[in-house]
Amino acid sequence: MTDSPHDAELSHLDSDGRARMVDVSGKDVTARRAVAAARYVTRPDVIALLRDDALPKADVLTTARLAGIGAAKRTSELIPLCHPLPLDAVSIDLDLTDDAVLITATASTSSRTGVEMEALTAATVAGLTLHDMIKAVDPEGTLTDVRLLEKSGGKRGDWRRQGSAGEGGAGEAGAGEAGPEVHHRDVRGGAVRPRTAVVLVASTRAAAGTRADETGPTIAHWLAAYGLAVDEPVVVPDAEIGQALASALADSPALIIITGGTGVSPSDRTPEAVRAVLDTELPGIAEAVRERGRAATPTAVLSRAVAGIARGTVLVALPGSPGAVRDGLAVLEGSLDHLLAQLAGGGGHD
Repeated sequence: MTDSPHDAELSHLDSDGRARMVDVSGKDVTARRAVAAARYVTRPDVIALLRDDALPKADVLTTARLAGIGAAKRTSELIPLCHPLPLDAVSIDLDLTDDAVLITATASTSSRTGVEMEALTAATVAGLTLHDMIKAVDPEGTLTDVRLLEKSGGKRGDWRRQGSAGEGGAGEAGAGEAGPEVHHRDVRGGAVRPRTAVVLVASTRAAAGTRADETGPTIAHWLAAYGLAVDEPVVVPDAEIGQALASALADSPALIIITGGTGVSPSDRTPEAVRAVLDTELPGIAEAVRERGRAATPTAVLSRAVAGIARGTVLVALPGSPGAVRDGLAVLEGSLDHLLAQLAGGGGHD
């Protein structure tokens, strides 16, 4: 490991451009310390399981800490040009937010070269271990924001990432200092875009062109009249609704309305696709849609309409018939503004 993260030249290359291990024999032995951080993003219900130590693989946080510490001690075996260091100490702090685990790794040594890579390796492997133990309940868990926060010691002295005070939870880096506000909810798809919407139509026949899409344009027109920015409906076969939903969520719209695929036939997969990504279900919306439908047809009780919130985006899955879509839009008309305002941080209750 070299002394500085901002050397003008790449010190691990010789004059011929070949990789080499830097000769540190001429440097002084000094006390060195580095702090690295990472963030593991998951669903709020998984965080609740972590707090209660109720995941299938128990004692997840302790295991992640031990894995990070063990990895720091083997950094030179994992990263080929790092020097083996006699580590004085390694610590891992794991702090839980509503939907993320904040990882802070601190490593120290008395040596001729820096300990940054050991701290970064510790934070990364702790995060990978979290994923290994959480993936059974949340395969979409995301390890992100791996970064060096600060270093000290060596010829170049101290360095701190700009704006890093207070990052990484309750670890040593900036402990007790106020850091920038972070909206963890939207890490996987970016910040939710206000007043934007997407319409998805799950219909194998409409996707094949053998039947006209009678519901998507109705929803898009209603959304535009409601003041939301919306593109043309996306029509996909029933079997591809999960992929289409994942793609739509990646763009972080405020609202996604899906029509079709909510029945009980073997090809109807929309409710399963929606529930797989929900953080919070809103059962009252689906119940109201079914209740309105029952006034016209008794079979409305068979509908598996579903609604909820995923990563800050409102999801509503309606049946594929024009009448059911009209019922669904009528239900939304009385509650959508309040729901979107609450998610944006307003619209609170008295």
